[in-house]
Amino acid sequence: MTESTLLPELIYAAAQRTPQGAALSFAGATTSYEELASLVSRFASGLMGLKLPRGARVAIYLDKRVETVVASFGAPAAGLVFVPLNPLLKPEQVAFILRDCNVQLLVTSPERLGMLADVLPACPDLKHIVVTDSVASAAAAATPVGGAQAVHGWSAFMSSPTLAGHRVIDVDMTAILYTSGSTGKPKGVVLSHRNMVAGAKSVAAYLQNHAGDTLLAALPLSFDAGFSQLTTAFHTGARVVLLNYLMPRDVLKAMEKEKVTGLTAVPPLYIQLTQQEWPAAIRENLRYFANTGGRMPHETLSLLRERVPGAKPFLMYGLTEAFRSTYLPPEEVDRRPDSIGKAIPNAEILVLREDGMPCAPDEPGELVHRGALVGMGYWNDAEKTAERYKLLASHAPGRNTGLQLPEYAVFSGDTVKQDADGFLYFIGRRDEMIKSSGYRISPTEVEEVLYASKLVGECVAFGVDHPAWGQAVQVIATAPEGGSLDLNALLAQCRSRMPAYMVPAGVDVMDGPLPRNPNGKIDRKLLSTQWLERQAN
Repeated sequence: MTESTLLPELIYAAAQRTPQGAALSFAGATTSYEELASLVSRFASGLMGLKLPRGARVAIYLDKRVETVVASFGAPAAGLVFVPLNPLLKPEQVAFILRDCNVQLLVTSPERLGMLADVLPACPDLKHIVVTDSVASAAAAATPVGGAQAVHGWSAFMSSPTLAGHRVIDVDMTAILYTSGSTGKPKGVVLSHRNMVAGAKSVAAYLQNHAGDTLLAALPLSFDAGFSQLTTAFHTGARVVLLNYLMPRDVLKAMEKEKVTGLTAVPPLYIQLTQQEWPAAIRENLRYFANTGGRMPHETLSLLRERVPGAKPFLMYGLTEAFRSTYLPPEEVDRRPDSIGKAIPNAEILVLREDGMPCAPDEPGELVHRGALVGMGYWNDAEKTAERYKLLASHAPGRNTGLQLPEYAVFSGDTVKQDADGFLYFIGRRDEMIKSSGYRISPTEVEEVLYASKLVGECVAFGVDHPAWGQAVQVIATAPEGGSLDLNALLAQCRSRMPAYMVPAGVDVMDGPLPRNPNGKIDRKLLSTQWLERQAN
């Protein structure tokens, strides 16, 4: 049997090894690898029946469910590109992504389709909508949305004649994952089959995943770390439990019921989980817990280790542009609790000065990732791609000077240092992105919503430390000209137009105009510094 090189082959190979092995569990039902492989092939045939071209984008706007997984692997199986959309996104944000990468087919539910009714007419490339089955799906399939898109019911779509997909190879696009950009609009990180399969193999290697594992998919599948729960499990033939939870205790109940052996989550969820009573049965099964999306507080880590003393803690660092970069081996956690570890398998992490030369031990520099996990750049954004994906200088470590073809690496924008033993330590971000509850938030994206409300004169957003979320969004604003600032109305606008994780935790009102930097822009750094000084006093 050949080794998997394309994303859907992770499922096909597992189906050959153990056809009746459990692949997915959701809502009390379990899907075998053989069944999942069949569903993926049928979805790919449905796409080919619509004569969509190779590389066409297929967006998926669903919560976690079997159809979400089938569409995510079925689109690449047809030689197309899947675009997972965070289910928390508002209609305007969904429409932006659909337009930005020229999505031709959208997979969603009847309920979510109704939410999108007003924005889909502004998505000219969208030709087809596949609606999951429900009482409302038949009516939805019979009613064109905005008169432009053909709507297909899931069952009918999955009954298409068997058709072979387009030919693709491992360096072709397979996914576009959208993450907040520093200029306010989300950026689409383009990943190849090779990126995602190499990532699955690398993560599964250091987590020692195997066919007997049960992984809980608690993170959104639109996150690289969330989707990784699928790819690492399918690579090893493990089982994934899909969970859309409302309360932290729902996570613990699922861990107990499903006998979960591996959990990957973000610090805010772990903080919430440590405040709950843990069923004793979790301790008997949980083999490891892994952290991503920000630094794990020491107190939270200690509490987790008290709850499950036999489970190994894996502290990880990653960025969507290169999937995953480092992890701290569990045996080093007590010795180096503040370290983000060393490079994951099949990756090299460099710490470079601005001139491209390597830093000395304990000298701060930029974290640079080279290897098979380096993505393909940002969709349709040459300027942003050039800022992050750069050529490695010939004198860079690991770069063979005799080679003529250039090698691109991801320059993270994060400042780190490396000790004499090779362990890395995070110092800070070079840009102004806010990291809250595992989400990357663009301050200008927050500001655009505030300005659009017409309830502020000037405003600035920045991140401040938060004990549970890592960072929270703080806003300083002035009243609109000739009026006063209605905070309740402003926050109501935010809640209606932003995902919950982006809504400002605080809004301070100042007299205008706000201070400017030498370039004439509102001085975000000065205002955030002054805000912190006021809090300290």
